[in-house]
Amino acid sequence: SWYNSCISGFRNPPSPYVILPPVPVKRPKPAKKAKKAVVFFEVEILDAKTKDKLCFLDKVRPPPRVCVHPQWYPARQSIRLDPKGKSLKDEDVLQQLPVGTTATFYFRDLGAQISWVTVFLTEYTGPLIIYLLFYFRVPFIYAPKYDFTTSKHWVVHLACMCHSFHYVKRLLETLFVHRFSHGTMPLRNIFKNCTYYWGFAAWMAYYINHPLYTPPMYGEQQVTIALMIFLFCQIGNFSIHIALRNLRPPGSKTRKIPYPTKNPFTWVFLLVSCPNYTYELGSWLGFTMMTQCLPVAFFTFVGFVQMTVWAKGKHRSYLKEFRDYPTLRSPILPFIL
Repeated sequence: SWYNSCISGFRNPPSPYVILPPVPVKRPKPAKKAKKAVVFFEVEILDAKTKDKLCFLDKVRPPPRVCVHPQWYPARQSIRLDPKGKSLKDEDVLQQLPVGTTATFYFRDLGAQISWVTVFLTEYTGPLIIYLLFYFRVPFIYAPKYDFTTSKHWVVHLACMCHSFHYVKRLLETLFVHRFSHGTMPLRNIFKNCTYYWGFAAWMAYYINHPLYTPPMYGEQQVTIALMIFLFCQIGNFSIHIALRNLRPPGSKTRKIPYPTKNPFTWVFLLVSCPNYTYELGSWLGFTMMTQCLPVAFFTFVGFVQMTVWAKGKHRSYLKEFRDYPTLRSPILPFIL
């Protein structure tokens, strides 16, 4: 046994090192993030007309949502930096406005509001129905002997189809294509717009569908060319509306510079800021040529004047908002207007 113990000690000599358990290392605690200083604002809201103080908000912590008159819905209320300036947008942030920690805003009541979709549907449905009443010659429009009779001129039937197609297209675009940057407009606009569209529709339809109506001077050739112009511009107008729709994601109010796409009808964007108005004008010029009717020509002229005002306003807005906006473009007519 003594021998075996000596041999085992020789085979497994004691280690000269002592193995100690690992010492836990204390990790430094992460430094606490410094709290951002909260900036409070003092907001004073005055009436834009009388300059009377409506309310004063102390220690406003951004982002605030101010409602001057709680009994009115937000779309009716306009908040501005200047009494005669433009309304602030919903996405404007208080910290990014050109004001200090003490800000003065001006309130204006926009009056009762109505949605754009409702206005468009109302003003476009009227002409569609009114024109058809004259086309079918319902009683109390013309002499009783003409009640529910049809015209002997084929251009009258073609004009009815084109007019109906135009407004059905507008109704469908309102429901499925257009994306509005503003949700509402003043309620009074629906009466003004409906008077314009409904009144002109009745005036045009009365003469085009009149029993004594005479066809265009150059006959079938003139009508055919006019129809081609009308259809070409209708397709172009629809193409522009689709291109503008694709610029704005659903539910957003972002604005981008419109550029031509693979669709040849959108290549007009190279020369015009609002080609949808250009094509709209072309459609009514074709309809005027097709019917050779004075009320249609007058409606086309009035529409052109109004669309020119809108186009110039949008063109100025593009130039102001985008520094790299193409300067070659004109508002509505290439190189002219």
